[in-house]
Amino acid sequence: MRRKDIPNALTLARLVLAAAFFVVLNFFRFGDGNPHAATLLLVAAALFIFAAITDALDGHLARKWHVESVFGRIIDPFADKILVLGAVIYLASPRFQDPAAVEAGHWATMVSGVYPWMVVVVLARELLVTSIRGVAERMGVDFSAKKLGKWKMILQSVVVPVVLIIVALDPTRDGRAWLGWVRDGLVYATVLVTVLSGLPYVAGAMKVMRPEPDA
Repeated sequence: MRRKDIPNALTLARLVLAAAFFVVLNFFRFGDGNPHAATLLLVAAALFIFAAITDALDGHLARKWHVESVFGRIIDPFADKILVLGAVIYLASPRFQDPAAVEAGHWATMVSGVYPWMVVVVLARELLVTSIRGVAERMGVDFSAKKLGKWKMILQSVVVPVVLIIVALDPTRDGRAWLGWVRDGLVYATVLVTVLSGLPYVAGAMKVMRPEPDA
């Protein structure tokens, strides 16, 4: 394989790993009595971690070898969004709902700590930033990833597998309530950073699109 093809191959590998990640989660449902439930979550966490490593590696190699391509500019962010947004959607799905909490009428029913409103917030941020980038690039303005946006991606890449591991350990069991506190702290911090990471793009767009004052 030629050197210039390696970053693109890693990007495609991330899509394959993302697909495998979703397939594994399709076999999981909290509280269904599956004796392999914890194993499924650990396998899913490992797949996510490997996918996140390819994300860091392909970008690093493309910059180091100066082999950035149009394919990479399009597919790389697409693969990132499929992986992270897909993971968030799954974590907020009924597969991660605690049937005992639902039956008891408890307000906190998700063992993942992720709720549909969080998915809406994350999706809204991604759609807004993507729209701003599209308009800015048509105007010839560079709207590449901001530092806070990169930290957002790093935090998401860490929190998703950690949440899966916490669910595998079952925070609903007696004596493991502290796992739920850790989970909730990480999830809410991630949502907050996700929102904050979109503000520089909004500020930049307002600055670029502000009409010039009359001479």
